[in-house]
Amino acid sequence: MLILETMTLYLNTQSDLEQAIDALIARDARLAPVLTAAGMPGLRRREPGFAGLAAIICGQQLSTSAAAAIWKRVSGAFDPFHHDRIKSARTDHLGRLGLSAAKIKSLKMIAGELSAARLDLNRLAEDEADIAHAKLTALHGIGPWTADIYLLFCLGHGDAWPAGDLAIQEAVRIGLGLKARPSAKEAQKLAEPWRPYRGAAAHLWWAYYHAVKRREGALSDGGSASDSQPATAKGPKRKVAPAKPGQRAAKKPANLRSRKG
Repeated sequence: MLILETMTLYLNTQSDLEQAIDALIARDARLAPVLTAAGMPGLRRREPGFAGLAAIICGQQLSTSAAAAIWKRVSGAFDPFHHDRIKSARTDHLGRLGLSAAKIKSLKMIAGELSAARLDLNRLAEDEADIAHAKLTALHGIGPWTADIYLLFCLGHGDAWPAGDLAIQEAVRIGLGLKARPSAKEAQKLAEPWRPYRGAAAHLWWAYYHAVKRREGALSDGGSASDSQPATAKGPKRKVAPAKPGQRAAKKPANLRSRKG
């Protein structure tokens, strides 16, 4: 059941997502052809709490396969996976599992905050998206993308909007017929009319991105933009018509790089 509480929407089921997308289309008719091209996206959810956030951090700036391999080693070495075990783990042990020094520092800091009861990851779903986002990005090693992916996929926060995700930016460029790929700041502004359904909009734009790339034969790595690392969108081999009739999509740069965090 789709729940609205003080304008906070939760995407807990596929039905929730579909209702939210229907409401989104009713609010912004430009997205109707985007849905037609993409098809109804499937709901993606990940484990909440420290394990879910740790998996996202472990996968930052990595391909889907590399992220999965490292997370398998890390989670397997600490079974059950608990913040107290990571807090007390030796740094060299974590490094041998494939974690960088920066990621180890982030995980240990977050584990310490949880151990001291200064952080409650699950209760973030009760906050408005922008407030929850600010609380997460105040923590070392958690950038905007990581915060929004945690809110969206681990907590089902229906208004989380990963404005820095390159696949979303590229999909918006094509689907809305923009002359250039929007920056994170510009994507944030473009999504304002979609509140409180921005999380549903993210699912829709990811699905549209994949539909376009399948058509172009340019989807790399076999992964999903909603997996555990920031999406890296590669340039299409030729121009792709935008979802909105009568507009032309501009060419994008040949290569786009992932954003940190």
